Amino acid sequence: MNTNLWLIRREFWENRAIWMIPAIFGALLILAALFGQVSIPTLSSHTETRDAGGIFLIVVGLMFYSVMAVYAGWYLLDCLYADRKDRSILFWKSLPISDVQSVLSKLAVALIVIPLVYFVAADVTSLIAAFILSVRARQSLGSALWQPDLWLQIQVLWVYTILVSAIWYLPVVGWLLAVSAWAKRAVILWSVLPALVLYLIERVFFGTHVIAQVLAKRLAGMAPVAYYASKDVFTHDGINATAGDGPGSVWQLIDIRGFFSSPDTWIGAAVGIALIVLAIQLRMRRSEI
Repeated sequence: MNTNLWLIRREFWENRAIWMIPAIFGALLILAALFGQVSIPTLSSHTETRDAGGIFLIVVGLMFYSVMAVYAGWYLLDCLYADRKDRSILFWKSLPISDVQSVLSKLAVALIVIPLVYFVAADVTSLIAAFILSVRARQSLGSALWQPDLWLQIQVLWVYTILVSAIWYLPVVGWLLAVSAWAKRAVILWSVLPALVLYLIERVFFGTHVIAQVLAKRLAGMAPVAYYASKDVFTHDGINATAGDGPGSVWQLIDIRGFFSSPDTWIGAAVGIALIVLAIQLRMRRSEI
């Protein structure tokens, strides 16, 4: 256990962007709330008040999630490649630390640690920005942004999103790790080139687009599986339930049974595990560049 904790700490030491990027992004949003133009319509009803608060919290969360997805992808492509490029892999192989531990620690950082860091950053940013906006607006926006039950619902939604994202994107994560462990240069190119070549071959010789559909579903198809599809996500029928519903209304949005009973979830997880095993094997056989 101590070894694994030290390996995770090592990632923080060597990759300061893990916490610096969300910190800088959060600071920019706070500055925007502090000095940006604030034009908020009057909120006349309780439902409008809850809707405004829910939209604000979800938008902040989505912005942090988007930044996190980009950085996590880069981290996965770079983490094993950088060890070979700067030859630090020789040092780590000389220690009583297995390649399995090294790869799994980086996997844990990408799937758990980085999302949790962004989770905390999004929470802190939303609370500070909400305070600033409620003071500047001097309208009913203040009560809209300070609703403990709504805030608790967002926490549940964040944790659920981290969990389902880790499972759904496991094949993408495994592929990026395998490329990082194998490529000698141009890791970004190698991460997309095989899929592009296969797509072109299928399109030219067979006239179909199965590969494109599979990739598109894996990259952008999590939401319909993990959440209830509704045009009223931000209204009283979605996460922002009416006053009588309370914090439990978050369950009207997340579809736990649908996600964990979907064959796509477990097929993807199996492929992801196989690719992670491949990344471990490549790590054992590949040395410095």
